[in-house]
Amino acid sequence: MINIIGLGYIGLPTALMFAKHGIKVVGTDNNAELVSSLTDGRLSFEEEGLEELFQAAQANRIAFSTEYQRTHTYIIAVPTPYIKESKKLDPKYVFAAVNSVLDVCEKGTAIIIESTISPGTIDKYVRPVIEKRGYVIGQDVHLLHAPERIIPGSMIYELEHNSRTIGTDNLEIGNKIKDLYSSFCKSEILVTDIRSAEMSKVVENTYRDINIAFANELAKICRTDDMDVYEIIRIANKHPRVNILQPGPGVGGHCISVDPWFLVGDYPDLTNLILTARKINDSMPRHVLGRIRDIMREHGIKDISKVGLYGLTYKENVDDTRESPTLQLLDRMDEHLAFGVKVFDPFVKTRIVDHQFINFEDFLNEIEILVIMVGHDHIKNNMELINNKLVLDTKNICVLKDSYKL
Repeated sequence: MINIIGLGYIGLPTALMFAKHGIKVVGTDNNAELVSSLTDGRLSFEEEGLEELFQAAQANRIAFSTEYQRTHTYIIAVPTPYIKESKKLDPKYVFAAVNSVLDVCEKGTAIIIESTISPGTIDKYVRPVIEKRGYVIGQDVHLLHAPERIIPGSMIYELEHNSRTIGTDNLEIGNKIKDLYSSFCKSEILVTDIRSAEMSKVVENTYRDINIAFANELAKICRTDDMDVYEIIRIANKHPRVNILQPGPGVGGHCISVDPWFLVGDYPDLTNLILTARKINDSMPRHVLGRIRDIMREHGIKDISKVGLYGLTYKENVDDTRESPTLQLLDRMDEHLAFGVKVFDPFVKTRIVDHQFINFEDFLNEIEILVIMVGHDHIKNNMELINNKLVLDTKNICVLKDSYKL
């Protein structure tokens, strides 16, 4: 049996995938309401294919509990935020999970940390926690790091088809855990040392953050001299060794917008490029605010309540709002006492911010300027409804004539 700790965006799909493939799983979370909901067959978030996966897992008797189970294999998939002042990883949820596992685990248990952690976290922090409890690592407890590599919107496909990395002290144990993940993972599974596994995951997301920052800086340069950044990137990407990503209103989610800070926090004197990229991407909501101001001035609009932000999630066609650029933009507006902007997202069905609309047409009736912050299919399929609005398109999806760009 596997006890999977943490039933959020990573832990729950992983638990369901193991169960679907015939492995007994108990999912544990300290949120009693969440556990009760899952036990009753109700999912906590929307994701394409997740309902079908849930049904398949239930047929194989997956269980959910607030209690840690006595077993030999644990997968920890708890949040790993960063401390905003120091930019360092806050490992408190990982520590709590490891300590709770040690309270109940069998001798020789494998503790697999899937949560994204900064390089050296296991050596500097997790090992001392275990040793302080009197356990011998490599005998009583085996430590591994198997960083997740999935994204909301494609979770089910990526769980099966993305390659995986297993970091371990012991090759034999690493290969046993590799076999475990092979129950559903159809791609290559690499076995390496723990620090390489830790670093590789952070590097993956930092690389993408830097690439996006380059695109965003290009957008700012092109804006100052009336050039089309999208056309320039399109042409540049025709070069066989160039792959510039697209600019946007900011970077959200719990990976790209967070993981690079781990490196900045741990290596402040060595991360000049990474820090600059983070600052550029964090500046984009303020850049969008400047574009809104320009459009309002151009059209003589003085009432900020006539502005509507379309999209609250951090990416298209999901309901995940973690670190979303729209929430960042609302914070910038709050700092400048700009209250009353309207907000709508078809995937966010409960009100999480002020002046949020649940009905799209009601939202449109209240605004003159529409700011597309997220490129949901919903807005792509309803362009005819916004053709009488001033549109600031931060995602380059609008087909309407005379829409404004970044």
